[in-house]
Amino acid sequence: MNAPAKLTFVEATRQALDEALAKDPTVLLLGEDIADETGGGVFKCTAGLSTKYGDRVRTTPISEQAIMGAAVGAAVAGMRPVAEIMLMNFMTVAMDQFFNHAAKLRFMSGGQTPVPLTVRTATGAGAGFGAQHSDMLEAWIAHTPGAKVVVPAFPADAKALLTACIFDDDPCVFVENTLLYFGGASGPAPPEGYAVRIGSANVLREGGDVTVVGYGRPLYDVLAVAEKLDQEGIGVEVVDLRTIAPFDEATVLASVGKTKRAVVVHEAVKRFGVGAEVASRIHEELFSDLRGPVQRVGGKHAPVPFASNLEQAYLPQQADIEAAIRATLG
Repeated sequence: MNAPAKLTFVEATRQALDEALAKDPTVLLLGEDIADETGGGVFKCTAGLSTKYGDRVRTTPISEQAIMGAAVGAAVAGMRPVAEIMLMNFMTVAMDQFFNHAAKLRFMSGGQTPVPLTVRTATGAGAGFGAQHSDMLEAWIAHTPGAKVVVPAFPADAKALLTACIFDDDPCVFVENTLLYFGGASGPAPPEGYAVRIGSANVLREGGDVTVVGYGRPLYDVLAVAEKLDQEGIGVEVVDLRTIAPFDEATVLASVGKTKRAVVVHEAVKRFGVGAEVASRIHEELFSDLRGPVQRVGGKHAPVPFASNLEQAYLPQQADIEAAIRATLG
């Protein structure tokens, strides 16, 4: 049977989990409401899997501490658990288990205790979920040595990167976007054997005038702006980081070394965000080659509003991305 030409984010995630469960009997899924008798997950990413794999797909109590603690213990004991923390803000409830144990155990054991744990978590503004359910907290996690952070923008990459996370021997946080799930965003299905290495960026679009570096859902806006500016003869090169920790410095620096200008875009609050780290590395390595300072575009320094008009004002818009690109050209 031929693979479908298009794949949604939900389908990509489910396929990655299904194939991992089939391939390796040590893969185990834990999370709230993920079994079929409790709905197959809030986004239906695990629908059908408990029926197929039995108690290796387990619905848990509503306790992020219990989910994370059990997952860390299972990883240390030789399993490859995939823990679903329904929304990224709830990672804060399980900070001790993840940051003090999962991320540090390999180091504290002299390399003798790997923690092959994957944490799936969804987030993102724009759906009216409010301040406690919408934050992009990837910079928090990326700041922690020992943790890996992945934020895919397209279904094919989501499937490949989730697979890479599951079979990595270090704890990985796989960040999913609620709007891409609810909106049914789709993209080309990956060819058989398609794989993406954690820590490898992708040049989505080539251009010679300015590099825009981003990840996750804002890349759809970046690509739209790039197409618009192309009509004016402005060549925008778009780099999808795909992985935040570690991030692919070599690809970013090679692109900016060519264009001499850079803009970094993310949905998370601009201050102290991933964009600050990327911009700093560009300045440190390419300062004498740059034709202007690196620009950053991000969310406003405020909790995510609930009212739709305020929520849109919080989020970076295409006009903000365009203005930052024009500022580098000016």
